Amino acid sequence: MKADGSMYERVMGESFGRLAESVQQFHRLVGKHELTGMVQVDAPKSILAILLARLLGTPLSANEGPIKFKLDARPSEETWTRHFPSNVMTSHLQLRNGQLVEKLGAARLTFALLENNGRLNMQLRRLQFFGIPCPKWLMPIVVAEETGFDGRLYFHVRAEVIFVGVVASYQGYLSLSSGASP
Repeated sequence: MKADGSMYERVMGESFGRLAESVQQFHRLVGKHELTGMVQVDAPKSILAILLARLLGTPLSANEGPIKFKLDARPSEETWTRHFPSNVMTSHLQLRNGQLVEKLGAARLTFALLENNGRLNMQLRRLQFFGIPCPKWLMPIVVAEETGFDGRLYFHVRAEVIFVGVVASYQGYLSLSSGASP
């Protein structure tokens, strides 16, 4: 783990430099920023998926439209507030033992950060729900990836739980040119 730089740079070390330029730019932001872009959201369909989405604070209805993203980035923690067309979702990220930990509603997710052909892939390693570790057989299948070009950060997030279905699914972009501090 690298000793200085952003949280993502410290976790990824030299592989951070192989990420697309826009991804690096986004993850080097420090302080408070407000970014805008567009997002497409798919809704959870089963009753259990809707219940889990409520506990996590993820979007409940399918829609497409503008997104406002507020970032408060400090050296060892970040707060991400996503203003979707239908709701607001906030998560808190911290470094723990060389991995990124995201607190999202009732869940605490631990990710490894990997570079793959310029993309950032966040690979779920552990999950706690209400402080209880999730057994491996029940771990959700998570896609959390970012890429970038033309001054935009493109994101794709999808979480699916066995026997429950898709709990969260959204994709879109943020314009990095709108990232001036408010």
